[in-house]
Amino acid sequence: MQYLNSLPDDCLVAEYAAGCNEAFDTLLKRHQSRIFSYIYSIVKDSDIADDIFQDTFVKAIMTIRQGRYAETGRFSSWLARIAHNLIIDHYRQEKSENTVSADNPDVDILNRRELCEGTVEDRIVSSQILMDVRRLIKALPESQREVLEMRYYQGMSFKEIADATNVSINTALGRMRYALMNMRRIAGRYNISLCV
Repeated sequence: MQYLNSLPDDCLVAEYAAGCNEAFDTLLKRHQSRIFSYIYSIVKDSDIADDIFQDTFVKAIMTIRQGRYAETGRFSSWLARIAHNLIIDHYRQEKSENTVSADNPDVDILNRRELCEGTVEDRIVSSQILMDVRRLIKALPESQREVLEMRYYQGMSFKEIADATNVSINTALGRMRYALMNMRRIAGRYNISLCV
């Protein structure tokens, strides 16, 4: 581990892409304070900042794991750019949720798909996807299943999960990362489609 602390970011990214998970833990420790401070300075809400921070690192993990990380500058700048884009997405989503206009008589604001009950086929497909997701979650190791359920079903932040399970935030993030990777792997092995 001491060896990893001495490596520059680009080498740590390469190590992580090659399968060394401790390399990502080192990157996380190295940049978490700066990235969280940057997010918090913009959103001014610790819960929102925590969610965006976690999503930033999950997105970084997925990008590196999928081999899509292109070294075009400093790793910290790349992380800040991901965080910035997620902040923008957050505000766009917040704005669209709060904006309704009835000025245009040609637009029926109540005639939207999300307000419809859906067809029988939609309900059957959704029910099947939910059953498949439940089966995938049951196939996970207990520690991964616990973090995933706390995050998605109970809406807990990674800090709350870490406190509840008596582990570090890095460990909670790692367990979530492995849970998602294992679910994808199992879904791929059994040719399970999780989208409509």
